[in-house]
Amino acid sequence: MLAESDLRELVAFTTGNDPVLSVYLNTEPSSGNSDVCKLRLRNMLKTINLPEDVSAIERYVNLEYNWSGHSLAIFSSTPRKFFRVYSLALPVREAYHVGDRPSIQPLVDLFDNYGGYGVALVDKQGARLFYFHIGELREQEAVEGDAVKHTKAGGASSLTGRRGGVAGQKNTEDEIIERNMREAAETAIRFFEEKRVRRIVLGGTEDNVALFRAMLPKAWQSLVIGSFAAASNAGQSEILQRTLQIGLEAEKFKESGLVNTLLTRAAKKEGAVIGLEETLQAINARRVQSLMLAEDFRTSGYRCDSCGWLTSKPQQTCSECQGQIFKYPDVVELAISEVMHNGGQVEITHAHKEFSNAGSIGAMLRY
Repeated sequence: MLAESDLRELVAFTTGNDPVLSVYLNTEPSSGNSDVCKLRLRNMLKTINLPEDVSAIERYVNLEYNWSGHSLAIFSSTPRKFFRVYSLALPVREAYHVGDRPSIQPLVDLFDNYGGYGVALVDKQGARLFYFHIGELREQEAVEGDAVKHTKAGGASSLTGRRGGVAGQKNTEDEIIERNMREAAETAIRFFEEKRVRRIVLGGTEDNVALFRAMLPKAWQSLVIGSFAAASNAGQSEILQRTLQIGLEAEKFKESGLVNTLLTRAAKKEGAVIGLEETLQAINARRVQSLMLAEDFRTSGYRCDSCGWLTSKPQQTCSECQGQIFKYPDVVELAISEVMHNGGQVEITHAHKEFSNAGSIGAMLRY
């Protein structure tokens, strides 16, 4: 399982002059059986001249992996005695990368799209609560209040002279439902707060979802990205599938808004930049609040060996400290690591033609 603390460790890890090999392997059943996956791994690694790291990765896949996940992220640096493996519940695009730090862009993309979902499946008596992270059910909880007993309308009342049921019976039912919903909402808030959820999905009937949402404080209502109709006893796989579907639709909508805002503000020079060199210079100045880049964007660039200054332009010495400049095959990975190391956010965008035409990378600035 991959946690945010693992991602932070990968962001912080650098090897200096030693290499680290990053490998992403798709192991979902539709990509082939274990022998087919092992063959693809061997073909992927056969040109890499890091025999100890290659051996360590192949040994793990051949002898230790239980094939229960849908993909693997593996990071190995034998000189630094660093070896990390994360089995993921979602497939990834296969790739490898050699550099002085782990390649984390695919993991950032997974966190961005599938990380931190809180789900409340509600009915009149309570709620089932779920915490899904990167396609996995991490924790769940249930809260159940008083049973709601419906009195049959019409007919003779048990009290002389009364028809249509006992007076106040409907009010009592409503009070029980409201009390149950309020208790469920309070439990959900605590559950979601403990898990630090980034977005919330609600399930149940339209009326129950509306009543439950109204019980949430406005700050928590703002995290609700959608809802779906489902029975209170719906299975976990159905709940996860519906949640991820809603999440992807919400993410696409959010991405479109972010891209439009970035392009508009960059054109007006109002706290945003677009294009590789402009973005790298903003990173060097530690001005980046949110780095945005297209899913497949990778390109070479240059970094100062002394102060870490980044640029897309070839030069011999650093203009900041006069240190030696080295070429790196993937300056985008360096940019991602630097932004996250400085506390900024990273947004991976998917299939936005205007953004790609503008350079595939940009940033919202702190000041």
